[in-house]
Amino acid sequence: MPRFRKKLAGAAVAAALCLLGAGASSSAPAAAAGSLQWVALGDSYTAGAIPAAGDTFEEPRDGCQRTTESYPEVIRRDLGSLVHLRNVSCGNATIADVYREEQTPIGYELHIPGVIDKHDPDYPFAPVPPQIDALSPSTDLVTVGVGGNSLGFGELLGKCIELGPQGSVGSSPCKDHFEASMPTRLETVRAEYDRMLTAIHAKAPFAKVITVGYPTVIPDDPANCLYGNLLQFSTIRHADLNWLRKSALEPLNAVIQQVTAAHGDRSVDIYSSSKGHSVCAPGQQKWVEGILQRLQPPTWALVHPNARGQANAAAQVEDAILGG
Repeated sequence: MPRFRKKLAGAAVAAALCLLGAGASSSAPAAAAGSLQWVALGDSYTAGAIPAAGDTFEEPRDGCQRTTESYPEVIRRDLGSLVHLRNVSCGNATIADVYREEQTPIGYELHIPGVIDKHDPDYPFAPVPPQIDALSPSTDLVTVGVGGNSLGFGELLGKCIELGPQGSVGSSPCKDHFEASMPTRLETVRAEYDRMLTAIHAKAPFAKVITVGYPTVIPDDPANCLYGNLLQFSTIRHADLNWLRKSALEPLNAVIQQVTAAHGDRSVDIYSSSKGHSVCAPGQQKWVEGILQRLQPPTWALVHPNARGQANAAAQVEDAILGG
């Protein structure tokens, strides 16, 4: 039995003894000794980052905006003594920030002309080391959700919002602006993701590595999105939303899955399970917030999963963890 499965089985037995009422003096050390040493790496889709994904809990704050309802924290609470989590995910992280570069977090210091101008009283923040520094040969489990910032998805959204009013119904000014660069962007992500996984395995040679893709953000039919609505995609044209889905988000997930498979690791598909729960879904069916979560008071979200979306991600990732 591989080391991961042995340790998972031991942790499960220890946790079961606790539930059956074994004495605290004997069961607590056993559970701690058997806990999977888990490190969560990733960007804001892992960290949580937005108010709709819970409260930030780090004191003192480092600006990475890890939140209480992010999927690593949901799984930590759910699995209890089965895991010992070190969550070093960080909002705005690129693949390079995971495996080779220090990152300077921004907290919620955000300036988007005409949309939001928010100042963080703790800004500027000190740089944080590459997330991979949290790994060691004793690490049993690594989860990593990253890639969107290396693709430049935030840049794409911002420019699409800017260009939208210059277009007309049926036009795709953002596609026209970015289409030629997309193959190069995706190949850059592929190369960086490959180097990242190689580095993770070198730093944690006995760990099970699970990669996490991105959820459904844009619906299959963008006609469900209201042009100009800041609670959705603001002024991005429907044709450009279609292009972003087909040429950016879906290929990004495909690259993550392909590189993960080439390394013999497991990739968690969040996209399929979140179909029908995009930014433009109604009410409680919405698992990803739009540019803003609410208009009054203006509450930013910048197209990130809310607590419902994070709960779905937690269910998928937890299944992959327990699958051994």
